[in-house]
Amino acid sequence: MKDPVKENLYNNIASLIRESQNNVRTAVNSIMVITYWNIGRLIVEDEQQGKTRAEYGKGVLDDLSERLTAEFGKGFDVTNIRKMRQFYTLFPIRDSVSLELSWTHYRHLLKVESEKSRLWYN
Repeated sequence: MKDPVKENLYNNIASLIRESQNNVRTAVNSIMVITYWNIGRLIVEDEQQGKTRAEYGKGVLDDLSERLTAEFGKGFDVTNIRKMRQFYTLFPIRDSVSLELSWTHYRHLLKVESEKSRLWYN
């Protein structure tokens, strides 16, 4: 039979570890969302000078994808970089980005055509 005092201590510590792990996941997701929003902002504002599409074509995105993937690993393919650009374009006000939603949630919201519906889910 297990000692109830030791079992209680173990359960409290295990609960603390689980809670900390969950907090880390939440923090990482929030940081990823803001990072991807900022990547989109840099592409639109700095590279595209506020225009919807760059005049130089997709070569810049291809180059970014290649270089970012080489340094930081997967997650920076051209399709995902386009989604980051679209994310900023559809949610240009930083304070309108909910940190309770993950990048996966936002990728789904990018597919919603109605702005009113998209903002309701956000």
